[in-house]
Amino acid sequence: MSITLDRKKEIVEEYKTHPTDTGSPEVQVAILTERINNLTEHFKTHKKDHHGRRGLLMLVGQRKSLLDYLKKKEIERYRTLIGRLGLRK
Repeated sequence: MSITLDRKKEIVEEYKTHPTDTGSPEVQVAILTERINNLTEHFKTHKKDHHGRRGLLMLVGQRKSLLDYLKKKEIERYRTLIGRLGLRK
């Protein structure tokens, strides 16, 4: 369900905005999207895992908040990120 350290490093390398970036909204949203995708696959086989589903909804809400923040601050970065991640907005 959680992502491995190697996968997390790959995501940070792909979405960072400057060489020492680890916490920009782009990186955070990309990591959350990876976790959401993993949980979605988990629920295809474990339909009755309602506690995990609550965690998924919390992750989706957190990602939505970060995306709203990015949309409010810099719309162009937001549009680029949505396109790269393939999210519907």
